[in-house]
Amino acid sequence: MPETNATSPSFQATKPRVQAVALVTGASRGIGRAIALRLASLGASVAICGRDKAALTATSSELERFGGRVYARPADVTRSEDITSLVTHTEAALGPISILVNNAGIGLFGPAHERSEADWDLVMSTNLKSVFLVSRAVVPSMIRRAQGDIINISSLAGRNTFATGGLYCASKWGLQGLSGCMAEDLREYGIRVSVVCPGSVGTEFSGRGLKDASKVLTPDDVAHAVAMIVTQGPQSFLSEIHLRPLRKP
Repeated sequence: MPETNATSPSFQATKPRVQAVALVTGASRGIGRAIALRLASLGASVAICGRDKAALTATSSELERFGGRVYARPADVTRSEDITSLVTHTEAALGPISILVNNAGIGLFGPAHERSEADWDLVMSTNLKSVFLVSRAVVPSMIRRAQGDIINISSLAGRNTFATGGLYCASKWGLQGLSGCMAEDLREYGIRVSVVCPGSVGTEFSGRGLKDASKVLTPDDVAHAVAMIVTQGPQSFLSEIHLRPLRKP
């Protein structure tokens, strides 16, 4: 887990600094972009990946304004070969990865019996398989160094069901189970596995329709939760955060 500067009991005297290399998947826009920017603002060296090269380049330019080291690489996190290349090049450019944020995700909605097998495979590969693949690639180095944070961005849909949410909820419920088991498997190695479960977030994500913008979370709200996790004291970890809008949508 990353080293942080000591702070006063009131947590007002200094801003925590994160001296670590972070990899954020799905970071070209939305929640992933906000998380990457927050980690860079805390002093982390940040690597980002995504499939939209132009958006990735724009986010990379924003990250560079914080003065830290940045690495951006297009990658499809559902493909093992892309992940191997991503992790290898990230560690060559920035050093060992101490923070992994598995953020890449997709939403396809509608009654499960009306969705295709290809739809199922796409949602499961993006939302669940990718977490398994990227974590598997990063964990051995974390084990050798006896430290690390893995943060999986899930959803309150991983705790609740709703009409039209069959594929999406299945992927997020699976992610909850995977995250919990990873936490138990890795905690004795000094690796913390956390899951963040946001409610509705105002992004370009393909959701279930428009909602009142004043009654949904922002990407920065999710980024704040991630910052809480990586600045947590070394003897504990936040295993699961449920994040809801103050006013019910």
